[in-house]
Amino acid sequence: MNTPLAERSLELFASCPKGLEILLAKELSDIGAESVRETVAGVSFTGSLEVAYKSCLWSRLASRVLLRLGEIKSDTKENLYQGVKTFEWDDHLDNQSSFRVDFTGSTPDINHTKYGAQVVKDAIVDQLRDDHGWRPSVSAANPDLRINVHARGKSAFVSIDLSGQSLHQRGYRQDSGEAPLKENLAAAILIRAGWPEMAAQGKTLMDPMCGAGTLLIEGGMMAADIAPGLLRARFGFDRWMGHVPKVWMKVLEEARERRQQGLAAMSSDIIGFEGLGSVTHRAKSNLERVGLAKRITIRQQELKDLEMGENVEPGLVICNPPYGERMGDEASLVYLYKHLGEKLKQNCPGWEAGIFTGTPNLVKSLGMGPRKSYALFNGALPCKLFLYDIRSREAREAVAEKQESNQAEARTVTFISEGANMFANRLKKNFKQMSKWARKNNIDCYRVYDADMPEYAVAVDLYRDWVHVQEYAAPKSINEDKAQERLMEALAVTPEVLNIPDENIVLKRRERQSGASQYVRQDQQDQMMEVAEGGCRLLVNLHDYLDTGLFLDHRKMRMRLQQEAEGKRFLNLFCYTATATVHAAMGGAVSSTSVDLSNTYLSWGQKNLALNGLSERRHRLEREDCLKWLEKDTNEYDLIFMDPPTFSNSKKLEGVFDVQKDHFRLIELAVKRLSSSGILYFSNNFRKFKLDERVESEFVVEEITHQTIDRDFQRRKGIHRSWKIMQK
Repeated sequence: MNTPLAERSLELFASCPKGLEILLAKELSDIGAESVRETVAGVSFTGSLEVAYKSCLWSRLASRVLLRLGEIKSDTKENLYQGVKTFEWDDHLDNQSSFRVDFTGSTPDINHTKYGAQVVKDAIVDQLRDDHGWRPSVSAANPDLRINVHARGKSAFVSIDLSGQSLHQRGYRQDSGEAPLKENLAAAILIRAGWPEMAAQGKTLMDPMCGAGTLLIEGGMMAADIAPGLLRARFGFDRWMGHVPKVWMKVLEEARERRQQGLAAMSSDIIGFEGLGSVTHRAKSNLERVGLAKRITIRQQELKDLEMGENVEPGLVICNPPYGERMGDEASLVYLYKHLGEKLKQNCPGWEAGIFTGTPNLVKSLGMGPRKSYALFNGALPCKLFLYDIRSREAREAVAEKQESNQAEARTVTFISEGANMFANRLKKNFKQMSKWARKNNIDCYRVYDADMPEYAVAVDLYRDWVHVQEYAAPKSINEDKAQERLMEALAVTPEVLNIPDENIVLKRRERQSGASQYVRQDQQDQMMEVAEGGCRLLVNLHDYLDTGLFLDHRKMRMRLQQEAEGKRFLNLFCYTATATVHAAMGGAVSSTSVDLSNTYLSWGQKNLALNGLSERRHRLEREDCLKWLEKDTNEYDLIFMDPPTFSNSKKLEGVFDVQKDHFRLIELAVKRLSSSGILYFSNNFRKFKLDERVESEFVVEEITHQTIDRDFQRRKGIHRSWKIMQK
């Protein structure tokens, strides 16, 4: 006679995110699990059916709880099929049941999980049909029972999924917003930060950037002894044939009683702040659903306004600040973390803090040294939790004084490396020299640093009271994490050295461009800023594109065109935002024609012309492929400028443009359009460019590169090359 299921010791397995195994093992042991053993992303254990139910209801860390039926051979799909058929599936399903199969892993001849699931499904259906004359239905969306098969090469574990939906789905979050933190990961962060022990002492939990409130709610459930599964509408065992309702109701009633007692005994204050009203509303709705609206306070408040009352009991600051990966995010995030650190040191001395991030280099900007860190995973993204003791101002000053007396490195206080200090010194020296030169020459925007130190491979450009930082892509020989760390250090020191507000720093990543990628829109801010150059007013956009609308290295060329343009007919090919056209027109050109393939940049050029009061009747803008346009044009010009891209495969082009291959044809056509004494200025920034020998044999050619490189670009060899070309 078989022992009733409720009295048996069951083989069980709980899965979890990587990095939580040791915490989950302890949690399951506390629940009553036996023979607990950690594996990768999970814990195997034994226990009664009651322990299995408690694991589903009480585990704050598990993703799933599986009842293992056994291990079978999976070296071939036939053995997998036959092995699945050896289980008595009528013990788990009846003729009214629906099921689904979750297949993970692979076998020697099954590499696709969908195919593996199909083999398992066929085995179950065939066994029930052959032995009992009926077959269950399959439901992917809402099955009565989920069957889990995990294959590891030549063997596979077959299990019943007691969880149903993943256990991280507690039921209180219906609209989690962007980049939600899974509930079991939030619980792990709090456990690692020591919150359960603090909650038992009645200490405070505060999240200054709480979003939808997940960390606060998980913390509140711990403080009030609320089982994380109490809100769930159903579990995977509800319609399982082996389910014993009497045992389950005992576990459920015990949890409800503990909740009631825990809420009555809860003494911790739990406080959250969120800047967006819509997100604050969502967080409060989540609090209502979990029944903690009277126990947790969430207010709409920006980080800049953070202020803790004097009567608040110090405790734990917990925070999951943003760590976005979109271009330009790093700059704003460096200053966000810096601001967060300043606010915590100012308002929370004596507290402990846990900062969870997917970009560990950002935490250096907090200006605090972590006492400990833990590696965790947010899905597939490796992250870290940093734990801090927030010292009072007096304690920080005492530590700084002691370190200074011991002649310790400055970075032990500021957490900026020796290399970053060297970068700061170089930037400071350059700025001191270049700012005097710029003021003397009435230059609004100029380069102050251009990868002077190879380790800090960035270009730093000043645009009046804004800074445009371009990160050059590191070579493959440079460790990606180290390159990211140096970028963060450079961003951290730049505002202080240049005396620019943090929010006036814009970061771009510059890589080797292909096609029209340098013209692809990166943002949607549409913030134009006016700058002055040689008496011209020009519009730049620091945010939306990789380039700003003004090539600073061509400043001397634009000034040269302005000086030579009086009374001349000017042609600007590949005109970009028509800044050279503005200079020529302001220098007295009687007419100009500017040609480019981009509507965006022609519209920008139109604004530049209008800003300087220049008539479109005299200064025409043409949208066309420049080669094709030159082949058709019959007009004559006295001054032509062209600065073609290195390469373009724009959809608007007929074919592909390659400056090395196509430049002779371009120059040949352009020279044909010159008047007898006309001048063509040809320039490009392709570092490996070689001028076609036919150009020098057929035309009068003078390389003038050194005459077109201004002082702020003399450190950057090969920024561009330029030639003056005339008819023979």
